[in-house]
Amino acid sequence: MSLIPEIDAFLGCPTPDAWIEAALADQETLLIDHKNCEFKAASTALSLIAKYNGHLDLINMMSRLAREELVHHEQVLRLMKRRGVALRPVSAGRYASGLRREVRAHEPAKLIDTLVVGAFIEARSCERFAALVPHLDQELATFYHGLLNSEARHYQGYLKLAYQYGESADIARVIERVRTTEVELISTVDQELRFHSGVPMAQAA
Repeated sequence: MSLIPEIDAFLGCPTPDAWIEAALADQETLLIDHKNCEFKAASTALSLIAKYNGHLDLINMMSRLAREELVHHEQVLRLMKRRGVALRPVSAGRYASGLRREVRAHEPAKLIDTLVVGAFIEARSCERFAALVPHLDQELATFYHGLLNSEARHYQGYLKLAYQYGESADIARVIERVRTTEVELISTVDQELRFHSGVPMAQAA
């Protein structure tokens, strides 16, 4: 059963058409940043295991998630190699750091907020894959379509852990707060194209 309708309802807005146009016009940067995002997702999962090493269910989920994200990282690398896309430095966008500014500093709220932020990142990844697929060549469309279910699963997993370790009323407030910030990051003008960026400045001009 597809989680896409649930994810669309969870997110506060769809990806702007102008971002899709910018991404299609610069697929090399998109692929490089996508590769970086997969690596960062694996790193985040491993850091959560290290920090919350008394939370058995979190460790089990994050261990599986880290392995899966690293496989995706390798898959993007192979795709880049086939397409002749050279590795080059691509700076981190403002998206993840912008969301993490909403994370409270004290525990256990810090864990809950971090898990909710993780759910938003995975949900937006899934939504962006779905938005891009109809416009891509067959190879890239097939690859991105194949990632939809895993990203949706990761979104669901992060949210499930948040509800396991936190209180529903508090989580609802966190979701609303993070959603507001996420909508602003996605819908406003950004300096450069990134997988989770807002509309790039050149496209918005």
